[in-house]
Amino acid sequence: MKIVVIGGTGLIGSKTVEKLRLLGHEVIAASPASGVNTITGEGLAEVLTGAHIVIDVANSPSFEDKAVMEFFRTSGHNLLTAAANAGVKHHVALSVVGTDRLQESGYFRAKAAQEELIRKSGIPYSIVHSTQFFEFLGGIVKSAAQQEAIHLSPAPIQPIASDDVAAAVADVALGTPVNGIVEIAGPEKFPLSALVTDYLKATNDPRTVITDPEARYFGAMLNEQSLVPGANARLGSINFKTWFAAQSVKA
Repeated sequence: MKIVVIGGTGLIGSKTVEKLRLLGHEVIAASPASGVNTITGEGLAEVLTGAHIVIDVANSPSFEDKAVMEFFRTSGHNLLTAAANAGVKHHVALSVVGTDRLQESGYFRAKAAQEELIRKSGIPYSIVHSTQFFEFLGGIVKSAAQQEAIHLSPAPIQPIASDDVAAAVADVALGTPVNGIVEIAGPEKFPLSALVTDYLKATNDPRTVITDPEARYFGAMLNEQSLVPGANARLGSINFKTWFAAQSVKA
């Protein structure tokens, strides 16, 4: 079966490609470097010829409100148009748990716009809503840093390892389109501020975490439900300790 992974050279994309190839599928890792550009449309018709499944794990290079909205709207429109023309049977997109609850944030508004395009496309689809990746902890720290302090909400978060994300995306892609959302999350739940405190300690970062219920998360206020999945989420197996130990070995 031919499967095209848009964003196939990135963190999640490369892992997803590897998992699907090990299962014996013909998998194309599509990206601008390979001549496939969802913003300009370059290479889309060619790469999707004969494809049964398209997996979209591409992300915007900018989180600025206008830029990220333009990225997901343009990329989504071009990809879905080309996929419809090619007769793709299953469109899979990776999105974020809480997208509908975090609409104060420009990034999440853009993800919601992408999801709406998918729902209206007429192509059988599955949207995978993932909690934040452990690999994104550094980005959370950077976004919340104010000089030597990191200001974060104590709202709960249930982060997931990228290996578990890739496994779930591959599994969903090979299944029957759900024409809805599949939620995935890690096995452990933490207060966001406490998790980042542990992360800073583990990385020997001397900065202090300030727990602040009013602290914004990429522009959005958080509550008890913002970043955690519902009761029927698929849970990964890799916890923070195991994930971090693997990063230390690689380093």
